[in-house]
Amino acid sequence: MPTVLITGATGFIGSHVVAALADSGYPVVCTVTAPPKNNGMSRFRLIPVDYTRDFDINTWIPRLAGIDVVINAVGILREHGRQTFESLHDRAPRALFAACAAEGIKVVQISALGADEKARSRYHLSKKIADDALLASGTKAVVVQPSLVYGQGGVSARLFNLMASLPVIPLPGRGDQQIQPIHIDDLTRAIVKLIETDRYQGQRVPLVGPEPLTLQRYLSELRHSMRLGQGTFLHVPVLFVDMAARAGQWLGKGLLDPESWQMLQRGNTADARSTRDLLGREPRPASQFLSQWNVTELRLAALLGWLQLVLRLSIAAVWLIAGIVSLGVYPVEESYVLLARVGITGPLAPIALYGAAALDIAFGLGTLFLRNRRPLWIAQATLIAVYTLTITTYLPEFWLHPFGPLAKNLTILAVIWLLYELEKR
Repeated sequence: MPTVLITGATGFIGSHVVAALADSGYPVVCTVTAPPKNNGMSRFRLIPVDYTRDFDINTWIPRLAGIDVVINAVGILREHGRQTFESLHDRAPRALFAACAAEGIKVVQISALGADEKARSRYHLSKKIADDALLASGTKAVVVQPSLVYGQGGVSARLFNLMASLPVIPLPGRGDQQIQPIHIDDLTRAIVKLIETDRYQGQRVPLVGPEPLTLQRYLSELRHSMRLGQGTFLHVPVLFVDMAARAGQWLGKGLLDPESWQMLQRGNTADARSTRDLLGREPRPASQFLSQWNVTELRLAALLGWLQLVLRLSIAAVWLIAGIVSLGVYPVEESYVLLARVGITGPLAPIALYGAAALDIAFGLGTLFLRNRRPLWIAQATLIAVYTLTITTYLPEFWLHPFGPLAKNLTILAVIWLLYELEKR
C-alpha cells in the first residue's frame, strides 16, 4: 500500500484521517509542530515542521523520501500570532505542493467549501490561492472541499451541541442560513477513497451531507438526537449579530467574528453526488450524527458547556454582592457588633470588615476574569470553611436562622468543588 504523509495530523480532521488510514492498513507518516500529547501517535513516524516558516521547497523535499501520497490537513479558523492564513493556508502548503510536484507525489488537499471565485473572507481566499496553485502544479492532485464537519472532538460540534441544548436558542436573524454538514466518519472515508482512485484528479470535490439544512433545523435535529425535547428559538436581529461579531473579533475569542458571520450568511451547500459516489451510499443525515455515541454523555457535556458558566457567574455574584454589602449597604455598626462577638474589636474591626469586603470583591472579579481558576477555587473553599467554623463557634444561632445563611455555605462549597473538578479537564 502507498505510504501517506499527513500534515496537520494532530488537528481535528487530520487526527481522524490518520486513524482511518491506519485502520485501513496504510503506512502513515505525520508532520507535527510539537511532540503530540496523544500517545497513540507514537506508533507513527513523526516529522517536526514549522508551518509559519517552512516556505522553501528545499525544506520539504527531504521530508518526502519514501512518501507516495500527501494529505494536507493544516488549517486554522482564526489567526493567532505567527499562525496566519497566509502562512498556514498559502505559503507553507504551496512550498509543499511544489516539492510534491518535483517528486511526482500525489496530493489530497483538504480545503473548504466556499474557497472559490465567490470567496470574500481571508480564510476562503487563502485556501483558494493554495488550491489554485496545487491544481496548476501538474502533479496528481485533488482538492477536497468539505462543508461544516461534525464529529466528536470538533470545535463546531461542541458549539452546536451547546447551542442546541440551551433552554432558549438564539438564532441570527431568521435562522434560515443554509448549511450541509457532513459527519467526520463520512469525510474520512471519502478521503481514503480518493487516495485509491484517480477519477477526481485535477478537480475540486465538494464533500457534504445528503441535503441542505437551515441553521434552525440543524439545531433542532441535534436537540432531538440529545433527547432534549422541543426547542425554543429566539431570533436575534441581524444588527445585534453584527455587533456581537465585531466584539468577538476584538476579544479574539469564540467562533463568531465578521468573517465567520459573513461565511454563514453566504451559505455552505453543494451537490452531494460526489460524496455519494465516493461513499457508495447516502451520507449520514444530521439526525443520525449522534447515533453511534452515548447520548447521555453528549447531552451532559452539552448542558455543562453552558451550565458551568451559569454556576461560575452565580459564584461570582455571591462574592461581589457580599463584598459590596459589607462596604456599607449593610449597617456598619451592626457588622461591628457581630465582629465584637467573635473577638474583633477596636482598630482591628474596620480592618477586618473592609479587608474581608475587599477580599470578597477580589474573589468575585477573579471568578469572572482569571484564566486559571483552580487555585482560586481552593482559596474560596478555604475561606468559606474558615467563616463557617468561626460563626459556628461564636454565633451558632445562625445555623437556626430561617434564611439558612450557614446552611447555604454547604451548597456553595459543593458548587465550588464541582467547578474545581470540571476545570481539571
